[in-house]
Amino acid sequence: MPQWLSNQLLRAFQTKNVRKIKLLNDCWYFYRIQGLGQEQRSPDAPSQNR
Repeated sequence: MPQWLSNQLLRAFQTKNVRKIKLLNDCWYFYRIQGLGQEQRSPDAPSQNR
């Protein structure tokens, strides 16, 4: 998890800002899904075009 996101979540929990917690949680899952998709498409991987 990026440090900026961790800091934002910590601050949201400390202030009990439920709306911001939900938003940041959605951001984390979106970030995670995007990151996993990019790792699978490695530029060094051989092409499957036949």
